[in-house]
Amino acid sequence: MAGMTTSSREAELRNRRQVLVSLLFFWVCRGVSGQVKYSIAEELKRGSVVGNIANDLGLNVRQLSDKRLRVVSSAGNEYFTLNAETGNLHVNNRIDREEMCGEASICVINFEVFVQNPLNVFHVEVHIQDINDNPPNFLTNSVDLEIVETTLPGARISLGNARDPDIGVNALQGYRLTPNPYFILEERLSSDGNNYADLVLENLLDREKESLHLLVLTASDGGEPIRSSTVNININVIDANDNFPVFSQQSYKASISEGAENNSIVLLVKATDKDEGSHSQITYSFSSISESALNTFSLDPDTGEIKVKGRINFEHTKSYKMVVKAKDGGGLVAHAGILIEVIDENDNAPEITFTFVTSPIPENSSVGTVVALINVNDEDSGNYGHVECHVQDNVPFTLISSSKKYYKLVTSGSLDREADPEYNITVTATDKGLPPLATTQTIRLELSDINDNPPSFDKLFYQVYVHENNPPGASIYCLKASDVDRDENSRITYSLNSHLGELPLTSYISINSQTGVIYAQRSYDYEQIKEFEFQVRGQDSGSPPLSSNVTVRVFIVDRNDNPPEILYPALESDGSVLFEMVPPSSEEGYLVTKAVAVDADSGHNAWLTFHLLQSSDSPLFKIGLHTGEIRTLRAFLEKDLLKHKVVVMVKDNGQPPLSATVTLNMVFSENMQDVIPELNNQPQDSDQQPQLEVYLVIALSVISFLFFISLMLVVIIKCRKPKGLVVLDSLNPALYTHIDPRLSSNYHNGTLPLPFSYEIAAALDSGTNESTFLKSSQEVPADIIFTANDSGMWSECLGGTISNESTKQVRNAYDVTMIHTLPMLYH
Repeated sequence: MAGMTTSSREAELRNRRQVLVSLLFFWVCRGVSGQVKYSIAEELKRGSVVGNIANDLGLNVRQLSDKRLRVVSSAGNEYFTLNAETGNLHVNNRIDREEMCGEASICVINFEVFVQNPLNVFHVEVHIQDINDNPPNFLTNSVDLEIVETTLPGARISLGNARDPDIGVNALQGYRLTPNPYFILEERLSSDGNNYADLVLENLLDREKESLHLLVLTASDGGEPIRSSTVNININVIDANDNFPVFSQQSYKASISEGAENNSIVLLVKATDKDEGSHSQITYSFSSISESALNTFSLDPDTGEIKVKGRINFEHTKSYKMVVKAKDGGGLVAHAGILIEVIDENDNAPEITFTFVTSPIPENSSVGTVVALINVNDEDSGNYGHVECHVQDNVPFTLISSSKKYYKLVTSGSLDREADPEYNITVTATDKGLPPLATTQTIRLELSDINDNPPSFDKLFYQVYVHENNPPGASIYCLKASDVDRDENSRITYSLNSHLGELPLTSYISINSQTGVIYAQRSYDYEQIKEFEFQVRGQDSGSPPLSSNVTVRVFIVDRNDNPPEILYPALESDGSVLFEMVPPSSEEGYLVTKAVAVDADSGHNAWLTFHLLQSSDSPLFKIGLHTGEIRTLRAFLEKDLLKHKVVVMVKDNGQPPLSATVTLNMVFSENMQDVIPELNNQPQDSDQQPQLEVYLVIALSVISFLFFISLMLVVIIKCRKPKGLVVLDSLNPALYTHIDPRLSSNYHNGTLPLPFSYEIAAALDSGTNESTFLKSSQEVPADIIFTANDSGMWSECLGGTISNESTKQVRNAYDVTMIHTLPMLYH
């Protein structure tokens, strides 16, 4: 303030006082009318406070941040800004009353203020008060007049008027003329309300004394400080022309449509002069006219026709005022006022503005939820400015009128994001003109997701096939679930049931909770488990989460990983097989013995075939491919050797095939003791002639082993329960390998001396599709299988009902074996 001049400070204080008085006046008006009204002076600095809308509307300033108070109209946003925290309305741009309202006595800026919570719209009027910021201005800088020297005193010459865009006291107040002996100044108020200056001749002119008079006309307003402007008046004294032009009427009035084309005639002015010659020739020109009117209309200087030369817009200017001057050839002029009114046409389509849009909205929004606030405006007047709005029929939304210019867009039906994730809502506004004009505006409204859909698996159940002996940790399957929801509501995690029978399910499989990939936790063995079933749960990440279950069944596919196991003939502890006695008198096809084998695999991998690997050039034996029965190929000849070594190979049908072999020693004799000397004299291979010491050691070992077994058998039989049943712990057929198949006479009928029944395992080329293996003792009465465990102890397991007689038969067979075997070992 220190750098301001005294006049500037006084002007600032006057403006502030004027603003305070206006605010007080319109505050009282607000209480009466129900609208918020303010009054401010034009040309206020940017940022000046107009008023506190929050207090004037009765709003709590502390809750303004929640109410989201803001200006919504274009006019309000152009000139004002609203502080959403304090509620103060500030000047945002330069406000020039003359530029905005022209010569209108009342200048008002109307706009709306929007409050979101609760939703409401308030109308605000800001009256712009005039300040003395414009001096009076003449149309020209100088006026050239010609006056005939014979003009009598009292003659009046119009000098026109100065235009001051300010109003009231700030407008033009008067004129003054430089003192001179011939002319005085008189002011008159014309019918158009303007103050004109007339030059009145007071004394006769004498061209010979003074032919040119130079005067200065000053126009002043009444503002503080006073502003003024001047125009030079050049008066040229000429010879007599004593008649002034006269217009046909003192003022003219015309109307024209705002859609008038260029060069359209608006009005014809006419003036006449009673003089003759050049003094009666009249030319027309504008004496007083605004710049906008000068850009819109033209005047023919010879005919007086006023034509359209620019675009006429009713919404911009509703009427034009001007003054036409008629000047004769002698320099005399006359003036006439002209008023041209503009007729409105329906030339403006409605304008649609979305002042508030909520997007996205939840898909479970209830009917009647407000999603947008729409402002509709038409600059035309009357019915041309009356607008109706509607939305298209195929969307679940409708419009509800909120006020004269506002509509609420609300939901009118249920929403489903999965069916329609977004809507393009077209709003159509139509006025009542003839023809009507319409405007369409489209907004894109998105729906936000809620968790209303559970995950869905692509199958009702899954079947997974896994080869046994799979590497632990390998992925065996990938299942997938989908969720039509989005974001977190569609993010699916996978989990397993906790148990599979008595064992935890996690000891068999695991699943990646994010990808759904299932991993094997162990190497599966088909012979232990052939299939298992579990459930997988797919759960989304919504709140609350939704889930669904699916059943997965895993089938273990067999591999050929088990070689055949030969049950009979069984190997000795040292890997050798005892002798098989063949009567020399046996005929071709005599059943010597039968190889029995099993395979832990299944299917093709368990189909077994039997083969003989004979080293002799003239073989004496053959084996059934599928039965394992070893029979004589021909009758025994005297030239044949008494002892023959035969290798039996059992092979499965897997890929690649697996096999097992056992070696049999075939001896042609009725009695083993009779043939031992001859066997010792027969030539043998170098690898089959052990030393005597080796035989003695083997014999002693076998005798000791058999004695220990016998002792354990007696103990077990004594301790056995009366109804106890004996079964096999592990399939070790060492027991019955010592039984000579020729101990009984009925052994020669083709039946093997085995303590269990059997059936043949058929191979692919057997012509059948079925495979059978060792039958349980349930199919054979009193079927008993004995075996020795690793410690040599006898064990008995349930395999059927065992009688004492059956036990005695086994013990008798064992005793006979001891009787026939011990002498042979000693020899």
